[in-house]
Amino acid sequence: MHKSKLTLYIFVALVLGVIAGYLYNVYVINAINTKMAVAEGNIKAIGIKLAGIKDTTTATYHSLKTEKTTQLTIRRESDSLREDKLEDFTILSDIFLRLIKMIVAPLVFTTLVVGVAKVGDVKAVGRIGGKTLLWFLSATLVSLLLGMLLVNLFEPGQTMHLTLPDSHLSTDVKKASLSLKDFIGHVFPKSFIEAMANNEILQIVVFSIFFGIGTAAIGEKGEVVIKAMDAIAHVILKITGYVMQVAPLAVFGAITAIIAKQGLGILSTYAIFIGEFYFSLIILWLIIIFAGFVVLRKRVFTLVNNIKDAMLIAFSTSTSEAAYPKVLLELERFGCSNKIVSFVLPLGYSFNLDGSMMYMTFASLFLVQAYNMHLSFAQQITMLLILMLTSKGVAGVPRASLVVIAGTMSMFNIPEAGLALLIGIDPLLDMGRSATNVLGNAMATAVVSKWENELTE
Repeated sequence: MHKSKLTLYIFVALVLGVIAGYLYNVYVINAINTKMAVAEGNIKAIGIKLAGIKDTTTATYHSLKTEKTTQLTIRRESDSLREDKLEDFTILSDIFLRLIKMIVAPLVFTTLVVGVAKVGDVKAVGRIGGKTLLWFLSATLVSLLLGMLLVNLFEPGQTMHLTLPDSHLSTDVKKASLSLKDFIGHVFPKSFIEAMANNEILQIVVFSIFFGIGTAAIGEKGEVVIKAMDAIAHVILKITGYVMQVAPLAVFGAITAIIAKQGLGILSTYAIFIGEFYFSLIILWLIIIFAGFVVLRKRVFTLVNNIKDAMLIAFSTSTSEAAYPKVLLELERFGCSNKIVSFVLPLGYSFNLDGSMMYMTFASLFLVQAYNMHLSFAQQITMLLILMLTSKGVAGVPRASLVVIAGTMSMFNIPEAGLALLIGIDPLLDMGRSATNVLGNAMATAVVSKWENELTE
C-alpha cells in the first residue's frame, strides 16, 4: 500500500467508522443503553430511600434491598449484552493491536542491541542517555505545567456542579500506588523472557543496553551478533509493512465500537471539556514543534509530515504502541542514525508520554473543579510533581493515565467516583493523547540525533 494511500485509507476508515457507529448505536445499542440508564436511575433512587431508613429490620428495608439487587442485575446483564453486540467491531482492532504487540518487543530488542553495540563504549551510551533524559524531563514538565495552566484558565469543570458523592462509591479502575519498589520492578527485569512476554518496554531496554555493551566489548566475535540482530530487525520491519496493510480495518473497528457504545450524544455532553482538552493538545503540539524547530530548523516540518500516518494510527487505535514500528521506519528515512533511533525511541515510550502527562494534570484538576473543591497553588504543584513520578513506568498498563489519576486523587481527597465522569469519554481523549505521544517521541529522537551530529540530509 503506497504511503499516501495508507493515510487516505485510514482517514476514510475513520469517517466510515463514525457513520457506522452512529447507525449501529441508533438501531441496535440505543435500546440497551436506555435500559441501563433506567436501571441506573432506579439504583440511585433506591439508595437514597435506603439511606433514609434507620431501622434495617423492617419489611420495607428488605424489599428495597431485593429491588436494588434486581436493578443491579439488569444493569450488569445489559452491559455484557452491549459488549457482545460490539464484539465483532472490537475484534478488528484487537487483531491489529495483537499483531503490533507481537512486533514491538523483538523490534525494540534487536534495534537497541545494534544501536548500543554500534555506539560502542559505555561513555557514549551515557552521554546519549543523558541528553535524551534531559529532553524527556523538560518535555514532561512542560506538558504537566501546560495542562495545569490551561485547566485553570478554561475551568471546564465549573459547568458540572457535582455534589460530593458518598464516600463508599468507587469505580473499578485500579489505583497506581507510588512506591519505589514498584518502580524498580518496572525497570529491572528478573527474566528477559518474562519482560518480552509482558511487553515491559523499560525492562527490555535495560537488558538490551547490557547486551549491546557486552556485544561491543567482545570485539570481533560480537560482529556476528550485530549482523544477525540487524538482519532480524530488518525482517521484523518487513513484517511491520505487512501488518500496516490491515491498519484501516482496525481503525474502522475501533472507531465504530466507540461511537456505537456511547452514541454521538457523549460528544455534546462533554463538548466543552473535550474541546478545551484538544485545544490544549494543539498548543502542546505547537510547543513541541517549536522546540524541534530551534534545533532542526525547517526540517522539522518534513519530520511532522513523515510521521502523520503513524500519528493517525495512534489516534484511531488509542495506543501509541501501535505506531512504534512505523515511527522507527520514518525516523530512519528522515535521516536519523539507526543507533540513536533504536536507543531513544524505546526509552521515550516509557519516559516521554507528553500527551498523557498533560491529560493527567488537566483531568485531575477538572475533577477538582467539577466538585467545587479548591486546591491551592502549592497543592497543585505538589500534584504535578507526584504525577511526574507516578507516571514513569506505567506505560505498558492499558488506560495508564486513568490508573495514575486514580492513585493521585486519593492523596488529595478528590472523590474517586469522579473517575466515572472520565471513563465514558476516556477513549475519545486517549486518541489525542496517543497521537501527541508519537509526535513527542519522534521529535525527541530527531533532536538527539542532531545534537549527536548523527542526522543526515
